[in-house]
Amino acid sequence: MIPRALLLLTALSLPALAQDAGVPLIPRALLFGNPERNQPTLSPNGASLAFLAPDDKNVMQVYLQPLGAKDATVVTADKKRGIRFYQWGEDSKSILYGQDTDGDENFHLFQVDLSSKNVRDLTPWQGVRAELLATSSRQPNVLLVTINVRDRKAMDVARLSLDTGALVLDTENPGDVNSWGVDAQLQVRVAMATTKEGGTELRVRDTAKSPWKPLITVGLEENLAFIDFTEDGKAIILQSSINADTTRLLEKSLKSGAERLLAASDKSDVLDVLGYRTRHGVRAAAFDVDGRTQWTATEPSMKSELEALKAAFSGDFTVVSMDAADSKWLVSEVRDLGPTRFFTWDRKSKKAELLFSKQPKLEGLPLATMKPVLITARDGLVLPSYLTLPVGKAPKSLPLVLLVHGGPWGRDSWGQNPMAQWLANRGYAVLQVNFRASEGFGKRFLNAGNRQWGLAMHDDLLDAVGWAVKEGVADPKKIAIMGASYGGYATLAGLAFTPDTFACGVDIVGPSNLFTLLSTIPPYWASFRKQMVLRMGDPDNAADKELLTRASPLFAAAKIKVPLLIGQGANDPRVKPAESEQIVSAMEKNGLPVTYVLYPDEGHGFVRPDNRLDFSARAEGFLATCLGGRSEPLVKLPGSTAQVKVVPAKK
Repeated sequence: MIPRALLLLTALSLPALAQDAGVPLIPRALLFGNPERNQPTLSPNGASLAFLAPDDKNVMQVYLQPLGAKDATVVTADKKRGIRFYQWGEDSKSILYGQDTDGDENFHLFQVDLSSKNVRDLTPWQGVRAELLATSSRQPNVLLVTINVRDRKAMDVARLSLDTGALVLDTENPGDVNSWGVDAQLQVRVAMATTKEGGTELRVRDTAKSPWKPLITVGLEENLAFIDFTEDGKAIILQSSINADTTRLLEKSLKSGAERLLAASDKSDVLDVLGYRTRHGVRAAAFDVDGRTQWTATEPSMKSELEALKAAFSGDFTVVSMDAADSKWLVSEVRDLGPTRFFTWDRKSKKAELLFSKQPKLEGLPLATMKPVLITARDGLVLPSYLTLPVGKAPKSLPLVLLVHGGPWGRDSWGQNPMAQWLANRGYAVLQVNFRASEGFGKRFLNAGNRQWGLAMHDDLLDAVGWAVKEGVADPKKIAIMGASYGGYATLAGLAFTPDTFACGVDIVGPSNLFTLLSTIPPYWASFRKQMVLRMGDPDNAADKELLTRASPLFAAAKIKVPLLIGQGANDPRVKPAESEQIVSAMEKNGLPVTYVLYPDEGHGFVRPDNRLDFSARAEGFLATCLGGRSEPLVKLPGSTAQVKVVPAKK
């Protein structure tokens, strides 16, 4: 915690700047507050609809209503953080959901009985992380759960009886397995492990009592992921980059080893697959084509259905839920000029009917177009990127925010991005770059980022800024950098390593010291650590110490000369508060301006809406002072727990 003597609960009472003619300010509450309704799912029997919505205290809960009815009933009673993910029990009589404590990511698995509204904590161990692995309509009262109760560093598989509440060890993790695969009989028969060399080994077994056998072993340079079994359990479905650059969707026989190509693109890895509700297998795969999602049928029967879905929606669509009979689907439509919408899809008539909009109050507001653009880095690598420009302003010499995604083994995608829309509405051009190391663009693109934190990965961001300036879009004197997690690191790196490029920066839960980052990763990430050090540098290897030192913004903090805003969750298990506090202390020592906002009830990112709104307001005022954009005044929110330390520049 920040010492009380250093707390300055100040509000940025900046007046709203003159609005662009005809373009009203979109309230932050519409972009960063809780959605009105979200994540709808069909019960297995197809009779009921569940969804997330805020209760009268603005806490996200699960609501239930008969399909086609208007009135919904709340069935959960979370007190603080709100429920973010849930699913139906296989018998349509209960809801299962996960919840942690103040962002510590030690999730417990809960069950709500829909008739009695009774709630059970199915995994009631403190300091233990549990996740639902699999359910089966054939065994509706049994769950498979991954849990680290035996060893905090290893996620075992346990079999949980909903009848008795008993949890019994099913499959022990030897310590190197990071994911599991389950067949139609609810038997764990695939283990994905990290090798000593940092690669991936796919292990299989014939039955739950058979010994494990390695089926495929690859190095770090390859992308390999288990997707599912076939229904008969005789083959597995994989994403694999072996003998290709992009990952392809393959079916591989466990007996003969023969492979059948299901879907592939030379432009994109497999982004998503469409499976079934009650059986195993896949019937379509999604790829990124020119910055948008495109589906390919892997079964002939799906081709006409995908064509009908494509014709029904102007945005990018995804099937998000289906009933057990496979006659009714729920489909989400992602757009850039409107909020995500959800539809029912009748498979017989091939017709969509609007169910609800995630944020209906955004409908008709002046949202900005997100345009896919290609930017060429200095070494010729093409960076798939997205540019969002303010509505009603000429795209010339604009203040620009470089918005950097997290991971770094993640990616930016097309759609209605709340942060991009917020920044564009305030008058900024917004540039999102899939720099090298981003996922989804093939293994050469991913591996081009190995050992390049603060080096070529940072050069990609600088080259993107240079592109925006050369195109005449950006004013080179008014460029800010902003992001969360790796994006927060990129912010710190940008200000420390290239202090003349950016006018200011906003860092959200970003690491400042790669040595301490790698030494404090969560215990259940132990199997990933080998891959992380191979992609970043090994702090235990003397030869890598110089690399990690040069890539750590903390050691170049004295070079920062522009204002910095930092947001941090006190319970973040991935990027500890020390990552922020180290660089705040270094800047304070050097007389450099920094504002540090700590939320004692948050983790890796801000879940509670009052905290999200509080930080976005502070960031908005900060950017308005730095870049001259528009600003909605900050109003102190009674539910926010922000603790603020302001270090002024030394005069």
